[in-house]
Amino acid sequence: MQEDEANSSTIQGERHSLIDQAHARFTTVVVIFSFVFLAISLRLIDLTILGVDKADYHQKKTIDKKVNARSDITDRNGVLLASSLKTASLFADPKMIDDPVKVADDLIKILPEEPYGKILQKLQSNKRFVWLKRKISPNQHYAINALGHPGLDFREEYSRIYPQNNLMSHIIGYTDMDGKGIAGIESGFNNLLSENSKDLKLTIDTRIQHILHKSLADKMKEFKALAASGIIMNAKNGEIIAMVSLPDFNPHHIGDPKDIKYFNNNLSGLFEMGSTFKALTIANAIETKSIRKDQLFDATKPLKSGRFSINDYHAKKKIMTVPETFIYSSNIGTALISEETGKEKILEFYKKIGFTDYINTELPEKAKPRLPNPWRNVDTLTTSYGHGISVTPLHLVRAMAAMVNGGYLLDPSFVKSEHDAISSIITNTENQVISEDTSEYIRQIMELNVVDERGSGGKAKVEGYRIGGKTGSANKVINGKYSDKKLLSSFIGAFPINDPQYIILAILDEPIGHKKSWGYATGGWTGAPVVGKTIEKMAPILNIAPILNNKLNNILHKGKKHDASFRAN
Repeated sequence: MQEDEANSSTIQGERHSLIDQAHARFTTVVVIFSFVFLAISLRLIDLTILGVDKADYHQKKTIDKKVNARSDITDRNGVLLASSLKTASLFADPKMIDDPVKVADDLIKILPEEPYGKILQKLQSNKRFVWLKRKISPNQHYAINALGHPGLDFREEYSRIYPQNNLMSHIIGYTDMDGKGIAGIESGFNNLLSENSKDLKLTIDTRIQHILHKSLADKMKEFKALAASGIIMNAKNGEIIAMVSLPDFNPHHIGDPKDIKYFNNNLSGLFEMGSTFKALTIANAIETKSIRKDQLFDATKPLKSGRFSINDYHAKKKIMTVPETFIYSSNIGTALISEETGKEKILEFYKKIGFTDYINTELPEKAKPRLPNPWRNVDTLTTSYGHGISVTPLHLVRAMAAMVNGGYLLDPSFVKSEHDAISSIITNTENQVISEDTSEYIRQIMELNVVDERGSGGKAKVEGYRIGGKTGSANKVINGKYSDKKLLSSFIGAFPINDPQYIILAILDEPIGHKKSWGYATGGWTGAPVVGKTIEKMAPILNIAPILNNKLNNILHKGKKHDASFRAN
């Protein structure tokens, strides 16, 4: 009996074990089938709802992300330069479009700038998501919505607007369709602006920018120049007050980035700046005691160097003082000064004033100066008057600021500090490239070049203001050879020259002389008037009062009575 009960328990235990095993197997099969069903379901969703193309799915995910507005950009006075405006963008689900031809016909009436064939092609595609038009106007949004076509929908985005249009284009830059900064400040501060945390204030003054822009544009038109550019920098702290590069562009309508109008001549262009270099050459020679201030230089005949001959544009054929070499813009005299200085001191000076490296500034557009390589004996002579060495206009402005501000080389800045603007130079001996005494001498000969009737900068004169400057007229290199007809004409000025607050550079590329200029298109006829006109209009705006001392005015403006040798002591 007990044996039968034991056998029965054993049989029941085996039966329960089999049942448990069957349950386990069934559960496993159910789980496997569930995973298979889930995978198939997800794939069906992927194919039927998100479309046949994975790219559609990712694009849809992209537009579902929250799009933030970029921070505003303003000038130094709070004038709005760039902002973000909420707009609608049109997209479609072609699978929900029953009659692509009808929908395309309706849309093209509202979006006439879009190719009809392109819209129709998108509407009859196999995708589940296609962009039809990004960032449409409010009127277009209303009209399309009123059509009531299933399959058309809108996405809220932000359009970047530039209230000043072309005026600031080479400074501000622009963004792409997705709001990413492509050039200028928009690119240089893309991450910060994308965070939309705080407005970005620039050093630019819109009022001064407008004055420089108009002055350059007028002169560019008058002389039928290929291009024009200009910079105004605070000589005390390096702030860029205005910067213009013409031709420019409308940042709302971007075309081919390779077009010349998108090229920033001031930051990316490398040019032989001609006789503007003579101020640098003289400063270096005096600073290194390579010449004396009362030294004389024989410019009675061309200077020979091997097979090369150096001549003066308007040869005076006389022995010249240092100031006369400057105001007569003598290539021969300047080359002789450079010869006294020597290659090693010249190269060391170019390095000190930043002519061997990129400029440290906030805008991404940059170029590195190009020095002669290898450096020949003749290069020691020709670079003295800006021949055979190429720099950006901003390099030149920065160097010339140091020549007149007491010798301090400052990094140009486009973004305003959160603190009050520095009103005076930070006198750090590490960035002092020439002494105050040498700087004062350069200021004197630059002023002489404007007020003396023999100087080349007379057309930069403005009644009541003390201005100094230097012209530059360089033959351009065309197909590897210097052209006799194509010039890069310029003038770089400083004012008030007794205590320079601002450096102003004006350049015209390939100007053509006309009847009123007696056929000339040199820096004295092109760049100097631009600088003079700009100073005349900007000085009152910046509260720089004219000199009211008639006695001082008379002394400064009696150019014909100046003796160019009086500054030599």
